[in-house]
Amino acid sequence: MSPQQIDDRAQTVRRFNRFYTRLMGLLHEHLLASAFSLTEVRILYELAHRSGLTGSDLCRELGLDAGYLSRVITGFEKKGLIEKTRSPADGRVTQLELTDAGRAIFQPLEDASQREVVAMLEKLSVPEQKQLVGAMGEIESLLAEGTPGFILRDPQPGDMGWVIHRQGALYAQEYGWTTAFEALVAEIVVKYMHDYDPKSDRCWIAEKDGKVVGSVFLVRHDETTAKLRLLYVEPSARGLGIGRRLVEECMRHARLLGYHRMILWTNAGLDAARHIYEKAGFALIEEEQHHSFGKDLTGQIFARDL
Repeated sequence: MSPQQIDDRAQTVRRFNRFYTRLMGLLHEHLLASAFSLTEVRILYELAHRSGLTGSDLCRELGLDAGYLSRVITGFEKKGLIEKTRSPADGRVTQLELTDAGRAIFQPLEDASQREVVAMLEKLSVPEQKQLVGAMGEIESLLAEGTPGFILRDPQPGDMGWVIHRQGALYAQEYGWTTAFEALVAEIVVKYMHDYDPKSDRCWIAEKDGKVVGSVFLVRHDETTAKLRLLYVEPSARGLGIGRRLVEECMRHARLLGYHRMILWTNAGLDAARHIYEKAGFALIEEEQHHSFGKDLTGQIFARDL
């Protein structure tokens, strides 16, 4: 590539940046009527949508100066918008949480932002909306430093049915298991949906390029023990570290919920999953022969302290 070509492309990027900056300014006009800057709203947004965040987490993910963030957090604390708590996993770590007053302040700002973006999208046809969102995803994937091109998110309507469908299909294709396994997955998922308690349970959906490519469930086994269930990654997305991230997120959140131990059940021969578990510190503690899903299998229980 010639120096002129790279200069021309740099000018195109800068032109887009100016356009995008102006557009974001228009979309955030509602902030002029509030007492908060755009950066302050970004901090509130992260705290409203994620639990267990620390000041270091916010600095890293929002690219903020530690001194500036400290001043903002102090101001929020004086206004009663946030509270500091000790991590249940490590008493030396201070976590930041929105108070009820903080959520009441943030929600109108969130609603206004949502309305403005919806209004912008409604000016476009449905195909144009999909094209826009797809292009944004491409930009994010190409420019996000050190990220593997996937996200972990909370489940949305339709995701649970997809998880059941894909696990049933994949285990039939890859291991020849019968629909009895799909029935087991369905039972586990339905129980999770009926019994879900945010104080003890969690599910993560892995998404890449707008498509579901994996999932994992964290559920209560007993008062001090969490159980990891139904880890899976689509064949097309394997090798990106998605399975490892899902397991790590399970362990991190289990610590935040106050669990001291985590267990999981799997079967011998699922070597890729076993490798992920062992790399995460799980050790085999029990084995048992059984006939399930049309096969003679060796059930295995892995465990580790948190």
